[in-house]
Amino acid sequence: MFREVKVKSVLNKLKSHDDWFLVDYTVNPFMGCALNCTYCYIHGSKYGGEDTSVLQVKTNAPEVLYKQLKNRTRKGEYGFIGLGSSTDPYPPIEKELEITRELLKIIYRFKFPVNVNTKSTLILRDMELYRKIDENAVLPRRFQGKMDHGVIVSFSFSTVDPVLAGIFEPGASTVEERLVTTQKFSDEGFLVGANLMPLLPFLTDTEEHLDEMIGKMKEHGAEFVLVAGLTLFGDEPSDCKVRYYDTLEKHYPEVLPETRKLFGNSFAPSRKYQHDLAKLSEKLALKHNIRTRILTNNLE
Repeated sequence: MFREVKVKSVLNKLKSHDDWFLVDYTVNPFMGCALNCTYCYIHGSKYGGEDTSVLQVKTNAPEVLYKQLKNRTRKGEYGFIGLGSSTDPYPPIEKELEITRELLKIIYRFKFPVNVNTKSTLILRDMELYRKIDENAVLPRRFQGKMDHGVIVSFSFSTVDPVLAGIFEPGASTVEERLVTTQKFSDEGFLVGANLMPLLPFLTDTEEHLDEMIGKMKEHGAEFVLVAGLTLFGDEPSDCKVRYYDTLEKHYPEVLPETRKLFGNSFAPSRKYQHDLAKLSEKLALKHNIRTRILTNNLE
């Protein structure tokens, strides 16, 4: 089920360069998300005003993006576009509507680079289009001489346990399907990595599980892993904090008290938790000889 909406803008210019995902712009063809991941931050009071219960399709997004990129090109304002920053660009309905594909054609026409993030194997449909973008995109000055790719392909995982994945990200392609797709893009020469986020406290943030996750990413051709913890917002039944706690109570009640204590009244775990997680991810990434940044260079 989806709803058609018209928008006045689809290209969002960030206030500053994103040094983690390397993007200057974001584009989201949809509002809401059909993958229905329990922990997703779009289901939260912080992001109120957007109906996330029904996938909303920005049907005029291609024509709007054409105008906006034409204007940016005229000014020479090239930069990586983050495709799917707040909702997956490949929900099942994309197979029929091809909104994301049309946006990619426009991005290719104006030679903008892309960082695409997805949990769906439908991205394979557009591999040849990504190849054209990869080979022809104009990189902003800060990347020139530091990278030779116009496309960054990022696959998202919160776990590599198929049981956990089935519970917390029911609409996503299976873990194995995502790993195989990662390998296929790597074999074709793309810059490929994994966003291991959010890790789920007391379930997938343990050293044993994270070690397995990073190892599998390396085995399947990922060149980098970006690791981050969970955030939870809202107190309404449809908000992600309530949804997530309800899921824990049903499937993993033994970790619910610890999780509540970890978050308290905040939307995020303590700074110590985040510091320890970052330290652990660096240690395990070193073990598996994989980067924890998209590029090794620090960009000015």
